[in-house]
Amino acid sequence: MKIVMINDAAFVGETLLKYMPAELEKQHIKRSRNLWSKTFGIALKILRAKGDVYHAHYLLQDCYIASKLGKKPLIGHAHGSDLRDEIKKRKWGWIIKHNLRKCAKILVAQPTILDTAMEFNQTAEYFPIPFDPKIFFPKPLPPEREEKQVFIASTHDFRVKGTDKFLKALASLSEPVKIKSLMAGKDFAEAQQLANKLGLNVDFIPKVPHDKMSELYWESDLVLGSFSIGQLDTVAIEAMACGRPVVHSVSRNFFKNCPLEELENVEETTEIIQKLLVDKKDREQRIKSQTAYVNSTHSAPLLAERLLEIYNELYADCKR
Repeated sequence: MKIVMINDAAFVGETLLKYMPAELEKQHIKRSRNLWSKTFGIALKILRAKGDVYHAHYLLQDCYIASKLGKKPLIGHAHGSDLRDEIKKRKWGWIIKHNLRKCAKILVAQPTILDTAMEFNQTAEYFPIPFDPKIFFPKPLPPEREEKQVFIASTHDFRVKGTDKFLKALASLSEPVKIKSLMAGKDFAEAQQLANKLGLNVDFIPKVPHDKMSELYWESDLVLGSFSIGQLDTVAIEAMACGRPVVHSVSRNFFKNCPLEELENVEETTEIIQKLLVDKKDREQRIKSQTAYVNSTHSAPLLAERLLEIYNELYADCKR
């Protein structure tokens, strides 16, 4: 059996393929954001690809092209924004709905979008975001220090990631902290201005390669993910896997077993952060529960086993 994976999202496909059996033939078709690459370039690559199962990330043009070129069976993998935002827009909505109806199987990376997917395709299944345990694994916390280091791991998008609220929460702490944050996101300039206005000393650093993110987690006493829309993001999962306490807002309606809060406001968030920074036992307890959760739910080897089952089922159905 040969698997053809098309595009990727936050290294999900690449990570899953890494843990597939060595004897499984695999081809990963990638593209850039260059106009040619994401249109005619990707179409030509998909046209030439020969496989037994096709797996497309994001329910956008790549999945649509594969569908129109008759690539079957086709798995459409939704990652959040496609079914949360883009499906409502005139430009992409019709393409996403077409992909939902035409794919043999739909996977969704967030339980928050599962109901939307199932309106169009009853095969839809919540498939958690994987982390690579060879890259993201626990290390001891840094030695106790007076000035703790906090890493804001999400890119700056105030509506989706809510990093502005984390900056406001950090500004309300009773003791100063060292803060690192990425120079990334559509609201990065506004984040810089807000940090200056709040009197925060933030070390804004360039984005690093994915396999180097673990080093930023390990050097931190606390990692902040997202505040806003209630979904569980890759950075929070990987930081938890690295053995760091994480503050990140999730919807309790969808993540009942996840040891993260549904953050209500800046004041509550400040209290949570403050306690974690001063109370070593609280940090250790959070690390224990969060590490157990991600290892049981998001470990790539476990999820690769489930994905292989899906591939085998679709392949068998095609041979009947």
